[in-house]
Amino acid sequence: MVLAQPELRTDPEAATGLGAGPLERSRELAGRLAWPTTAERDRDRSWDPALFAELARAEPGPSLAGPLVPASLGGGGSTAAEGLALLEGLAEGSRDPGLALAVAVHAVLATVPLRAHGTPRQRERYLPRMASGEWFGALSLRQTHGGAVAPAVTARPAPAGQGGWLLTGRLDLVAGAPVAHHFLVVAAHQGGGRTTFLVDRATPGLLVTEGGPAAMHTCPWGHLLLDGAHVDDGSVLGTVEGAAAEVEPLLAVLDWVYCSAPWLGLMRALARDALEAARGRELFGRPLTHDQATRFALADLATQVELAEGLLRRTASRLDDGGALPLQEAAAARLFVADAADRVTRAAAGLTGPLAGTGDGLAERAHRDALFLSRTGGGAQVLRPVVAASMLGLG
Repeated sequence: MVLAQPELRTDPEAATGLGAGPLERSRELAGRLAWPTTAERDRDRSWDPALFAELARAEPGPSLAGPLVPASLGGGGSTAAEGLALLEGLAEGSRDPGLALAVAVHAVLATVPLRAHGTPRQRERYLPRMASGEWFGALSLRQTHGGAVAPAVTARPAPAGQGGWLLTGRLDLVAGAPVAHHFLVVAAHQGGGRTTFLVDRATPGLLVTEGGPAAMHTCPWGHLLLDGAHVDDGSVLGTVEGAAAEVEPLLAVLDWVYCSAPWLGLMRALARDALEAARGRELFGRPLTHDQATRFALADLATQVELAEGLLRRTASRLDDGGALPLQEAAAARLFVADAADRVTRAAAGLTGPLAGTGDGLAERAHRDALFLSRTGGGAQVLRPVVAASMLGLG
């Protein structure tokens, strides 16, 4: 698989346990740099480019802008499992679902297809600048369903003498659009095939506007309007009409795994908040933790988190091991994590109490954004058929 055989490194901390070093470093960095402003940024629905630049260039840092980019191209050269841990730590430390999603889209979904299917020229042009945080990569989360949804953009050959392709269509739910340097766009051909293109922001015929969902407030959202946008043949990522076999299934797995990863950290933070609240509250003159129902609820919280972690880490390990893309494992993990995020959020809010403030409002953000998680990645209507098809040997 494309993430197998990472470059050899001599970092002793990264070799002690599955992602323990990256998780701790990322959590500490995010807690120090991002958490103090999370509530304010969420309230103002704002993206802080200076914060992202700090996270990207932190030294010594966890390489948050390009953990899966090879070290020879300026990235972290991390394993798939370590990349998972970095995003988990980022979300736990920042307590910010939107920031973690934006970083996941740029650092994983926009870089790994380039690493896997880009030409040497494309990799050398884009990946070092993406890994440093200089260039932000973006894409529409409508295009990470593994081909289950027809592309909203069409491609046709440019007129003779111009060469390249003309792209026409509109994409919404583009994570990173307002700040992106370039976009990954999957376009359909008249004959039914699909091609992935790298479309720079300065491309003639491309218009970027702001606007997004009523969730993930700190992720910069926007729309792309392509009105005969002209791209040359060097913008094709992979092979012409090869997206269905190359980039689309890869994007689906990356979305299902790495956009779920931050919720491990968020659920841990919620469980910790619930435990602290239960210890500090009394019911009929006794600590709430003496109540059996409370203890069962805390046990259920811990169980949901551990099961979600196990599913995601096993899938990341499959990515590191090589072989076919783990579509079934990734889809099953996303299904479970989305459900667990909702369960943990509700249970934590119940233990915290309706009248108790949570300080930075994590329970409120998580309650709002967990629904977004369950509706993206194709939702259950895409994920369940993927799992069932794999079980039945239907491809």
